[in-house]
Amino acid sequence: MTSLLKIAQTTDESQISEFFQESAGNWQSQRRYYTLPEGETKEMESIVTINFLKQGCDQLQKLAQMHDLADTGSLICGAAVTWESTDVPKARKESQGSTIFGAVGNILYRDRGFAISKPVTAHYYFSNPKTLCLRTEYNGSVFEEELKLIGSKYRTRQAIISRAGEQLMIGQYLEKRVD
Repeated sequence: MTSLLKIAQTTDESQISEFFQESAGNWQSQRRYYTLPEGETKEMESIVTINFLKQGCDQLQKLAQMHDLADTGSLICGAAVTWESTDVPKARKESQGSTIFGAVGNILYRDRGFAISKPVTAHYYFSNPKTLCLRTEYNGSVFEEELKLIGSKYRTRQAIISRAGEQLMIGQYLEKRVD
C-alpha cells in the first residue's frame, strides 16, 4: 500500500509572529558557503542578535515608509537583526551589520537586500510551523532560504543563490542559542 504525504504550505500571519518571537535572542552562527560549480568553501562564524518587533513600533513604521506602504501600521510584526561575522580560517573580522524585517500577508519586507542596501521584499510560507521558507528576487538573482527552529536552542538555515537559472552559491548554517 502506498501512502501519499501532502505538505501544506501556509502563510498564517500568526505563524510568522510566533516564528520571530521564538527566534528572538542571541545566536552563535557557524556557516559554510559553497561557491558553485568549483566547490570553493568559506567558513564563517557570527554572533547574531534577533529582537522581536511588535506591530506599530517605530522601526516597522519606518520600514513601511521605505516600501511606500499606504498604511505605515500595516506590518503585523517583525524582527531587528544585528550580526558580527568572523572569517574562521583567517581569524579575521569579516563584516557587521543590521537589517529589519516586517511581515504582512505572505510578504516579508526588508530594509536591505543581501548584496544591496536598497529595500527588498520576499515571498514567504511555512512548510511546517517551525520551518520558514523565503524567496527573494532582485537584480537578476534569486535567493531561496529555509530557516528551521529545532527545539528552543537550535536553528538551521540554508540559502541557495541563483542567477539566470544557475545555482551560484549554497550557504549552510547551524545556529546555537547563546544565553
